[in-house]
Amino acid sequence: MERTVPRTASGEVELYIRTYYSLLRTTDEVKIQTLEEVHAGMKSLLHHGARSLSLDLSALIYSILRLPDCMPETRLVVLGQSEEVFDRAGYHYGENWQSVPARARRRRSFFDGVDTLFCFIASRSDIDDVIPLLTAYQIEWNKMHLLLQKSSQQWTQSTPGGNDPSIQSLSEALGISDNEVQRLNEIWGDQFSENIAKIAAHPCDLGVRLISGSLSEYRRATHSWWENIRVEVPDLQNRPVYFISSNPHSVLNLLSGFALLKENNLIEYLEGAEDEELTYEWSDIQNSSVPSSRENFFYYVLKKYQNTSGGKHLIPEQLDFERNHGLLRVWNERCFDLEAQIVDLKSLDWDVIDPRLKASSLQSNLHKLSKSDALILNVDYPLGLAAYNVLSEVAEHVGSVLGVYIIGKAATLNGVVGDVMIPNVVHDEHSQNTYLFNNPFSAAEVSPYLVYGTVLDNQKSVSVLGTFLQNERYMDVFYREGYTAIEMEAGPNLSAVYEMVRPKRHPVNEFINLYGLPFDFGLIHYASDTPLSKGRNLGAGSLSYYGMDSSYAATIAILRRIFSRELERLS
Repeated sequence: MERTVPRTASGEVELYIRTYYSLLRTTDEVKIQTLEEVHAGMKSLLHHGARSLSLDLSALIYSILRLPDCMPETRLVVLGQSEEVFDRAGYHYGENWQSVPARARRRRSFFDGVDTLFCFIASRSDIDDVIPLLTAYQIEWNKMHLLLQKSSQQWTQSTPGGNDPSIQSLSEALGISDNEVQRLNEIWGDQFSENIAKIAAHPCDLGVRLISGSLSEYRRATHSWWENIRVEVPDLQNRPVYFISSNPHSVLNLLSGFALLKENNLIEYLEGAEDEELTYEWSDIQNSSVPSSRENFFYYVLKKYQNTSGGKHLIPEQLDFERNHGLLRVWNERCFDLEAQIVDLKSLDWDVIDPRLKASSLQSNLHKLSKSDALILNVDYPLGLAAYNVLSEVAEHVGSVLGVYIIGKAATLNGVVGDVMIPNVVHDEHSQNTYLFNNPFSAAEVSPYLVYGTVLDNQKSVSVLGTFLQNERYMDVFYREGYTAIEMEAGPNLSAVYEMVRPKRHPVNEFINLYGLPFDFGLIHYASDTPLSKGRNLGAGSLSYYGMDSSYAATIAILRRIFSRELERLS
């Protein structure tokens, strides 16, 4: 469980990490209050105002979006790897455990209906993520509590016929703008007035307990995840595989064509939708007044439509359609949240796939893939070190690996949100290794499919320990060395790649040349944050529909690369 802190981490970050790992060794719960001072002393880029008496709304919203909605009722957070681990500790999974997913973080979580939140963790990176989130949340909650207590207004929960707290009165009490209060209102929705009343009524006093932090339990949970996939698709252990780590929607949307076949349903939904932004965008696409992708737009609208009562019937229909076209989704309900998708290349319907996948020279040859024995395994990208565990497990148990392709979010130090970054150098803070590799992608493969951003190739990326575990001094070191992208998974994936081609475990603190790999390795990031513009992060906004542009451009480039490589292999 002990976290080894890299030498490049600043002293403040190092102290914070060592503090919470030493505290979590206890078998009792740890009070988040004991971490508040060292958290504030870290001077995190995501929590500039931790020491200030003024509210840091950006840090609060960042935390709210990555923690479940049950947090106002939560007193204790329990971390473990699987149902078996929770069961051994006396926390027995039952009907009273309510699934409580977070909006902006994939972490399988349950609430017991009283005051305890159970989080399934896949690696140490989940601890490095959860602890700062909880600490930032508590610091900012308690600031709001004090500010509301000083106000002369009574902040009680409204009753039927009563008055909800007004935006203006709250902005005056909290010392923030009306727009910032409105942002909170949008996030909390129907729970807004209730949550304000709870914040005014009592301070936040969270506890956290880690019931198992052993490396073996993380490996066991990863193996359980893989076994579930192997049972569903036993062919994986005998057939060649192209591995993709991306997201659960882009690969299947592009390869199934289901959303495009439902165009009439989606247009009908748009005509009655109350989302003005979507309505205007659709009107502009029809009039050709914006260069947006029609296909990307319908992929986004399909998800929106399926979340309505009128469109939820399309969910089972889509799953059936995908299964009948060689596309299978596999979930695991007993450990961490990581969807896997298996694509049988020979079963794809080339008449319905996204037209951008079969443009130019590929179109006349794609029918030859009906003779392919290869599978695509797409995994909803894991957080941090879980990426190493997952890719290592896959490499050990599939027939052979023909390619490894990673698409993920990253913060950018030299671009804007929505840009695409293609590195060929990665520094990994976990292993302290710097990896050099031949990335098969350049701007030329991605730019034709990108509308709203810029493609920056020949970049250098750094894989950090956690989103909060960075401060200005820390970032300045990397920026001066030419590192422009910050994320969490590239380094762990490259450590797994090293072990796929070398006869030993990956080293520590070395420069490693991975040119000449026996399989393809491609890495593409899309910008979701600009941390050097203070307070500008996904806590303050969302990638929304426009963020799909860069994600789909990267996925198209990767799928076209796989098709070309497979056609070459077959010939």
